[in-house]
Amino acid sequence: MREGRSPVSVTRRTVLVGLGATALTGAGTGAYAVGIEPMRLAVTRYRLKPIGPWPEGLTLRIVALADIHACEPWMSTARIAGIVAAANALQGDVIVLLGDYVAGMRVVTRYVDAAEWAPVLGQLAAPLGTYAILGNHDWWEDKTAQARGAGPTIAGEALRRVGIPVLENDALPLSVKGHTVWLAGLGDQLALLPGRKRHGHPRIGLDDLTGTLAKIPDDAPAILLAHEPDIFPQVPPRIALTLSGHTHGGQVRLFGRSPVVPSRYGNRFAYGHVREQADLITSGGLGTSIAPVRFGVPPEIVVVELGAEGTKR
Repeated sequence: MREGRSPVSVTRRTVLVGLGATALTGAGTGAYAVGIEPMRLAVTRYRLKPIGPWPEGLTLRIVALADIHACEPWMSTARIAGIVAAANALQGDVIVLLGDYVAGMRVVTRYVDAAEWAPVLGQLAAPLGTYAILGNHDWWEDKTAQARGAGPTIAGEALRRVGIPVLENDALPLSVKGHTVWLAGLGDQLALLPGRKRHGHPRIGLDDLTGTLAKIPDDAPAILLAHEPDIFPQVPPRIALTLSGHTHGGQVRLFGRSPVVPSRYGNRFAYGHVREQADLITSGGLGTSIAPVRFGVPPEIVVVELGAEGTKR
């Protein structure tokens, strides 16, 4: 069953489609932004000793994949398989999927259905397992879930069928080298689009941060997966690390900033490591949405050595 299409931000669309149009004129920079950078694959590594509770001497290697946006020709099942192989080769203790498996643009030759991309992601392998959350496009493009205003979603059920647990306002304990580390996943913050029953509300989230964190014992080391980074100011210091995607690093990044970011905080949480009351890492993601354009922020797999001294390298 193919997920339906849905509208997206006009402001961001203007910027990204404008760059795509530049590429079609034959301009070298635009051609690179459409034809080369979106097809690259980088590995971005962070070494991070958390502010929040964390056992002394414990390190945990997390491999994170965000914003796959399966569609042809940009993110075919063959390309996803290559990303899976690269992720497995990084030998993470745990692999996390940060949402948006479904295509978020119309500039495609074919949409890749969940029945195709999910079994490929099912080949991800790590000693502590692979865990997922859902993103806004996994909800927006699912007409049935939108109509009922609730799950299950096509994307979520597809992941579960291949053995990948989907955490939606839930938390579970992982046994890590003699310690217990909690992994929590938040429901999507933009899940429901406007409808007759939701008139006047641009988007409604299904996230429950308070309820999710209530499932974690006080002072226990914990990691939070949240598709959109906008929740981060509400995340308490006791969370060792929040991992997010959604922004694609703005998809266009110049001199360390992005002209337009799909976040009410602009560039504050657009990309990379942010340390405020706790630690956040926002992945630049793997696919594209609105337009197949990337410039200054190539597709990336994120690797976090949590508990290790140091910074990004």
